[in-house]
Amino acid sequence: MKRILFVCTGNVCRSPMAAGLMRQRLHDAGLDAQVSVSSAGIYALDGKPASANAQITLGQRGIDISDHVGHTLEVADLKAADIVLVMEEAHRRSIFYTAPQYLGKVFLLSEMSGKHDDVHDPYGEALVEYERCANNLEQLLTQGEPQILRRLGIAE
Repeated sequence: MKRILFVCTGNVCRSPMAAGLMRQRLHDAGLDAQVSVSSAGIYALDGKPASANAQITLGQRGIDISDHVGHTLEVADLKAADIVLVMEEAHRRSIFYTAPQYLGKVFLLSEMSGKHDDVHDPYGEALVEYERCANNLEQLLTQGEPQILRRLGIAE
């Protein structure tokens, strides 16, 4: 089984939404038995659920992330992952300082679609900002999925 790890700051907004969106894409493509998806945060709100607005936003897309539990990124998570997709360059820097040996499998999510942009953090903002974030994540995953699957060694 291949493993995708999404990383953000608190692990209650962007990375749980990205993980939920990616799980749905893999399920729709019939690849969910080949690839697992998880998420973590550099400074996670350990034990906390995904934010209410993140749950509402994905719920509107038919994706339930109500069982998400915030988790602080550990070296074991990096070791187990085949690819680590971070939301901000600052997350990659943090991983570099913590576990530089795994930097070769750490990418900005936007890099999978040929860009180099951070994903805006909607934490604490209005629902519309979560929707904007989810739309951005969805676009990045749509554009980046072929590259993600190639890096996992899975033909699309």
